[in-house]
Amino acid sequence: MFDGFELRDVTVAPGIDLRVRAGGRGPAVVLLHGHPRTHTTWYAVAPRLRDAGFTVVCPDLRGYGHSAKPEPDPEHQVYCDRAMAGDVVSLMTQLGHDRFAVVGHDRGSYVAFRAALNHPERVASLAVLDGVPIVEALERTDAGFAEAWWHWFFFAASPHAERVVTADPLAWYRPDATAMGAENHADLVDALQDPATVVAMIEDYRAGLHVDRGHDEQARAQGRRVECRTLVGWSRHDDMGQLYRDPAAVWEPWCRLPVESAVIDSGHHMAEEAPEQLATLLVEHLRPTVPHGPMDTGAESVSAP
Repeated sequence: MFDGFELRDVTVAPGIDLRVRAGGRGPAVVLLHGHPRTHTTWYAVAPRLRDAGFTVVCPDLRGYGHSAKPEPDPEHQVYCDRAMAGDVVSLMTQLGHDRFAVVGHDRGSYVAFRAALNHPERVASLAVLDGVPIVEALERTDAGFAEAWWHWFFFAASPHAERVVTADPLAWYRPDATAMGAENHADLVDALQDPATVVAMIEDYRAGLHVDRGHDEQARAQGRRVECRTLVGWSRHDDMGQLYRDPAAVWEPWCRLPVESAVIDSGHHMAEEAPEQLATLLVEHLRPTVPHGPMDTGAESVSAP
C-alpha cells in the first residue's frame, strides 16, 4: 500500500500525535476516514490523487487507528469534531501547508466540515462523503432512522457499549479482508485489538450527540457558513438517498457557494469499493480551473438548485 508515501507520527497538540501517511507534490489535500476505519481505507484513492498532481495527506483521526487516544472527559470535549478539526489544521501547519483541501467520509465528514467552518482561511475546498451535519441528522430522526442507525444511540447512551464491543471487536465490526484489501484489513484489525481505540471511537459518537450537535446549533444561530467550494457525495447503495432524498440540499443552507454533488456507484465504503470513480470525482472537484473535456467519472452528477 501507498508506494512512495512516507509514514510517520506528527505531534499536533500537547500529548496528541497523529499517525500520518503523506506523499506527492502540488496542492495539498487531506483525506479523513470514517468509523471504524484507519487512514489505510484510502489506499487505492491516495495514489491516484498523488499521480494527478496533489500532495496527499492521510492521518488516523484522534482516537482511531494508531493515533493518540487521550483520556475521555465527562463533557465529551476531548473527542468532539472541533478538537479533531484542530488536529487536522495543526497537522497541515506542521507539514508546511498554509492552504489545503479537505475530504471527509462518514465520521470524517463531520471533522472536515468543522475544519472548513472554523478555519476558512486555511481550507481551500471541502468534500463531504456519506454525511450531513449532525444537527440535521438528529432533527430528522424518526423510527426508521433510529432502527437503521441504532448504533449512534447505543454508543452515545449505553453504559455497556465499551464492554460489549471490546469483548469481541472483530465479531462486532466483522471486517472483510476480501472487500477491504488484505493490508487495509490487517491495519484495521490491529487497531481494533486495542480497547483504547474502541473507547475513543465510542467517545466520538458521544460527542456527536451532545457537544457536536451544540456546536452546529450555535453556528447555525450565528449564521455561519462554509465559505469555500463544497462537494457533497454519497453512495448509491447505502441509505443516504433514502434518508435525505438529496443530501446536497441538506448542505445548501450551510454553504455560501452553490453545492456540487454526485452519487457514487458503491456501498458505504466508497474509497474501497469504487476508488477509481471516487478519485476521478475528487480530481474534478479539486481542480475546477483546469481545462478539460467531458469527464466520465462513473458517478451520477446531481445539479444543485
